[in-house]
Amino acid sequence: MAMTGKTAPADPTHVDIGAIEVIAPNFKRRLSGVTSTIIHLVPVQMRTLGIATIGPGLPDTLPKLRFRQLFGLLKRPKKRPFRIWHARRNPEMLAGIVLRDIFRAPVKLLFTSAAQRDHKPYTKWLIRRMDAIIATSGRSGSFLEVPHTVVMHGIDLGEFHPPRTKDDDFANSGLPGRYAIGCFGRIRHQKGTDLFVEAMVELLPRFPDWTAVITGRVTPEHRGFADELKAKIERAGLSERIVFLGEVPDIKVWYRRVSLYVAPSRNEGFGLTPLEAMASRTAVVASDAGAYAELIVPGKTGAVVPAGDGDALREAIKPYLADPDLARKQGEAGLADVVERFPLEREARAIGDVYEKMWSKG
Repeated sequence: MAMTGKTAPADPTHVDIGAIEVIAPNFKRRLSGVTSTIIHLVPVQMRTLGIATIGPGLPDTLPKLRFRQLFGLLKRPKKRPFRIWHARRNPEMLAGIVLRDIFRAPVKLLFTSAAQRDHKPYTKWLIRRMDAIIATSGRSGSFLEVPHTVVMHGIDLGEFHPPRTKDDDFANSGLPGRYAIGCFGRIRHQKGTDLFVEAMVELLPRFPDWTAVITGRVTPEHRGFADELKAKIERAGLSERIVFLGEVPDIKVWYRRVSLYVAPSRNEGFGLTPLEAMASRTAVVASDAGAYAELIVPGKTGAVVPAGDGDALREAIKPYLADPDLARKQGEAGLADVVERFPLEREARAIGDVYEKMWSKG
């Protein structure tokens, strides 16, 4: 892949529009998986590429175009025949179409799709007007009706890493037990929090060395759901061993503290949490929602069960509680697999290859 050898600008708030080759729009103010992808990926892409973001909800450390600079997009960049508008949502695809087809800006459009379902007619209409498509997994690609390239998400191995200090030990958490099993993310039916709680209510009485840790935000519309789970735990007499921590200041340390991570979602877009756990040297039991089944090597780095199957989830978790050494061995294998297959730099290179192919076609 040909690279331009650029370095990140000293002040990302002052962007030279002529040097920008790729635009990464973000039209959603609230943090989401897509926004998180942009936040983590752009700093890596900046090392070798002229790239800028546009839109709300992004940190000031990223290079940003101001809306008044959009007129600069009507001219070609200094070193490319056109810019690439890399959209990840419907409104961003539409904005790119307007920019290219109505204002005749020298841009070509790339869309990254993470959806694990058949697209609605409007989305299909937008997708057909893209110049290139990326799917974040083989499964998401299976729902596309156009040619595409699969580029799976990567993980920042500097941010998510194995235990290094005493604070990373579960013993320093203040919670009971010798080992911990975790389930992180928003507390709601879609995420399968209830399936995890039901498994813990059945299993923990048989395995007194283990404590279950649940983190994540409870939005008002899911408050009743969370309260029912807590009541079930209290009736089982397990309130001290199945613990809701709410939103924690740093989720990364909890990935390092747990010996087993469970991702029981009923449906997902991509789903990064198994990678975050494996990068922390933690074994994973996950449903086959999203891209989970493509991230885990069953029997080596964890286990995969059908989404929504609580019995299968419970039975997949049981061997790890019975044999903590199994969790340790698979955690080590998971770390090695993530380092080989899923570093963030690898994702950036693969996306860069798509960019180069678009530029080479002219």
